[in-house]
Amino acid sequence: MSDTIFSKAAFSRRRFLAAGGAASLLPASALAQGTAEAPPPLIPAPVQAPVRHNLSSFSSQDWQDHFETLGRVTILCDTTSRALHYWNEDGSDYRIYPTSVPASEELTKRGYTEVVRKRVGPDWTPTASMKERNPELRYMPPGPDNPLGTHAMYLGWPAYLIHGTHDTRKIGRRSSDGCIGLYNSSIEELFAITPVGAQVRII
Repeated sequence: MSDTIFSKAAFSRRRFLAAGGAASLLPASALAQGTAEAPPPLIPAPVQAPVRHNLSSFSSQDWQDHFETLGRVTILCDTTSRALHYWNEDGSDYRIYPTSVPASEELTKRGYTEVVRKRVGPDWTPTASMKERNPELRYMPPGPDNPLGTHAMYLGWPAYLIHGTHDTRKIGRRSSDGCIGLYNSSIEELFAITPVGAQVRII
């Protein structure tokens, strides 16, 4: 008889352990159904940052891929990545600035040129082709509404400039009539370190 009692006790113990092991495999939500406790709170999904479509996705460039030599301040304007690359005379100072670029291929001029003139507080006169596209355009003196911003560097090609802009929404976009635009803070910095005669390539 003692053997029968022992067997029943062992069987009951095995059933208890098996039940406990099975319960440990159940999800917490299933276990909570048998209790008065509320289910655990849901974890909210992480908030995604808004996507901005006017940022430049540029990477560094090597001046040797674009120029035979330095020896003077050198600027590369990349219209694909929408960035301006700057090197000083010996290449020890390299900087990258986000830019706006011409709005279309028709307005884009590529090749080699140089900085021929610089001006703080530039005024602006629309070209004949600009007035043809928009007859309402008029001459604008220096000031907060001027499309050339606070500083301008004129290139060897007529009506092509590297300049600032008061409209920061244009940076990183195809938005200009042919020029390369920078934030006013960027053009002020670039203006100070770029002399007349600096070599420029637009690609």
